[in-house]
Amino acid sequence: MVRKWRRVFFFFLLLNVEKVGREQHDLLPKHATSQIKEFLLSLSVYGSRRRGGGVIPAYWRAAIRKLSHSTSLTAPPPLLLLPSTSLCSTCATGNARLSAINMRGRAERTGAGLRHQTSASLRPTLGSLSRHMSGRRVGFCLSDKKRRRMNLDAFAAFCAGHGVQVVEIDLTRPLAHQGPFDVIVHKLSDVIVEAERDSQSQRVLADFQSYVASHPTTVLLDPLPAMTRLLDRFASYRIMSHLRDSLRADWGICSPPYLEIHGASELPSVHQALMSHGLSFPLICKTRVAHGSLSHEMSLIFGADGLAHVRPPCVLQSFVNHGAVLHKVFVVGDQHFCVQRPSLKNFPAGPCGRKTIFFNSHQVSKPESNSHLTALDEQMPDLPPPSREAVAALVRELRAQLAMALFGVDVIVDERTHTLTAIDINIFPGYEGVPQFFSSLLSHIQSVLDKQASAGPQGANSPESSQTAGADL
Repeated sequence: MVRKWRRVFFFFLLLNVEKVGREQHDLLPKHATSQIKEFLLSLSVYGSRRRGGGVIPAYWRAAIRKLSHSTSLTAPPPLLLLPSTSLCSTCATGNARLSAINMRGRAERTGAGLRHQTSASLRPTLGSLSRHMSGRRVGFCLSDKKRRRMNLDAFAAFCAGHGVQVVEIDLTRPLAHQGPFDVIVHKLSDVIVEAERDSQSQRVLADFQSYVASHPTTVLLDPLPAMTRLLDRFASYRIMSHLRDSLRADWGICSPPYLEIHGASELPSVHQALMSHGLSFPLICKTRVAHGSLSHEMSLIFGADGLAHVRPPCVLQSFVNHGAVLHKVFVVGDQHFCVQRPSLKNFPAGPCGRKTIFFNSHQVSKPESNSHLTALDEQMPDLPPPSREAVAALVRELRAQLAMALFGVDVIVDERTHTLTAIDINIFPGYEGVPQFFSSLLSHIQSVLDKQASAGPQGANSPESSQTAGADL
């Protein structure tokens, strides 16, 4: 067993993922557990991303496959942190302007205890998954970019160790020839958006919907209507506005005031509309469509003159100072994780003559971002992390309203009031920094199928069974 772990560690070095200290190397033979197996899978995902590819080397897959069939891996290990990630399900404190590597080092030095937020009892053991999921077929319908980011090859290898077959769905071929599927996991955002103006995308979407409708026992993660709604920031911001009404009293959760701008005809009166809706400068301007590269192109407007840069349809949202720290909450069914990221620095409240700042939100909030927009102009004490209970309440309410299981929500802590503030909702995000993602997703798939089985034939054949699985579990 010791030699097996040493071989895997050698592969780890070959991948050149990151240097690991001698003390962590010594831990591996002593703590050969199921969670470490997933840790190794996560390392392979990270290594593939660093190399720019989406395929794990054959020798690495072979090592993982051998470990996956080991029966002696049962005891939970001490926490092992992924290289260059900043997992903190309790949103542990730390300076988000540091690189992810420095944040990891700080946590190790101070014993910050980056912990998983949900109970381990919610997750079936790997042995239990293997027994219950053997022979299942899970279809994945993702864009090439999403496949690479998720590293679907690694997830397929992980599933194969539990008897689950992962099938990459080709939308250019009839789905009936590729099935049957117990579950289809998809992110059809590209197709949904393009279907508004492209006849071929319309046909692809219609064929997909037709297949789902004619196979009521196939569970869809997530329902198409819910996903379509979140592609429209007008709709998602209305949801966040309702959250403010339902969660403010009990949990102090809110969302910034916002204004929808539908067309150019509204621009002459936009300044008056801002005041009537309670918005204040600075303002964040975002596109209406919450998908594609353009959806990350945003602007920070400091005064009335900057409103000339507004291009409808878009959303204007009051900017809230939050100490340059963003908390990305990733949801996988009943479980959720919180990862800390860099964010925009503080700016003086109120209108001023400063020029509009144009930026890409994805570039600013990357784990390794070193943008000048994330560097605070003056030192300030760290803000308290979001309350675990408040984040859990937010996730529960969103799951109920969205009828989805795979989504993310961006939250910040108001520098002035320390209020937990929701600023955006994301469809099937990347889950970067969540090493438990593979087991969490497979665990959720099992729970969906278990619920379907317990409902019996009548429940399985109901129209809602395949369309509302995300909300029910």
